Amino acid sequence: MTPPSTSPNEETETAEAVPSKKITQRPFFQALIWLGVAGFVILLGWLLGDYRGGFYQLPLGGWVNTGVEWLIVNWAVFFDVIKDVTAAVLNNLEKFLLWLPWWSVLALIILLAWRLAGRRVAIFTGVAMYFIGMLGLWDLSMSTLALIATAVLISVVLGIPTGILCAYSDHVDAIERPILDAMQTMPAFVYLIPALMFFGIGKVPGVIATVIFALPPAVRLTNLGIRQVPVELVEAAHAFGSTSSQLLFKVQLPMALPSIMAGVNQTIMLSLSMVVLAAMIAAGGLGREVIMALGQVDVGRGFVAGTAIILIAMVLDRVTQSLGKVRRRAKAA
Repeated sequence: MTPPSTSPNEETETAEAVPSKKITQRPFFQALIWLGVAGFVILLGWLLGDYRGGFYQLPLGGWVNTGVEWLIVNWAVFFDVIKDVTAAVLNNLEKFLLWLPWWSVLALIILLAWRLAGRRVAIFTGVAMYFIGMLGLWDLSMSTLALIATAVLISVVLGIPTGILCAYSDHVDAIERPILDAMQTMPAFVYLIPALMFFGIGKVPGVIATVIFALPPAVRLTNLGIRQVPVELVEAAHAFGSTSSQLLFKVQLPMALPSIMAGVNQTIMLSLSMVVLAAMIAAGGLGREVIMALGQVDVGRGFVAGTAIILIAMVLDRVTQSLGKVRRRAKAA
């Protein structure tokens, strides 16, 4: 069967179309096209500069205020329960830390650091905490530790189960991802406004604002750790007849523990970074010293309070990081 013949004119058109197509696909030529389009838009804006027009004004702020007022009126009992439970945990923990003698608390902190992170971290912890006492900020440091411990406890209790749920469901993961993005990118000052509206002034709204700010890493890294568990291990567990709960608690969570501990570490660091901001709504602690130093333009007082916050951050970071490294070594062994 003979192929269909083509006329000389068709061959000429095809030969001319191929080089022109190659020219339009060159990056330099494409850049010239986009520059021409941009120049045309600028020229059009210059010619029609007198016509400004306007944006449609979206009353988002009014909608948010209406929603907050509705929540305050209709969900008052729910917010009161959260406030009472949070206040009970925070106040009792703070009273306990302040009731014990300073040397007893220092010894407990050193022993805990030794048990979790080793001798070197324990020595550093003892020196750092004793230095904070020498600065005259021991009581305020205990208040700060109580606030951080309460916020981290709530964040872990909420974050790890949420991360597990996201790891098991792609739909839940798709829903919570933009929510976590908003929680992490929203300016921290914005969290203080609804906290004040729902819980009033004091330590409890400071804890709630800190939880909102510090929760996302616990969720994200728990989700990531479970999803990174090798598929072969999951299939082997199913092959041996493991139930869903056995698979989760005996395979996935132990394998994901380093990632989960990294999330807890980030949650602790973010909680500590909110100390100063929480002091703006009467949360107390070392943040109050920073706020007062700022109001009085007292550089020395602010430097002393900042040094105490840095030392506490370093202690908490070393302990939690060392704990994650111990878990990795145990898993490797």
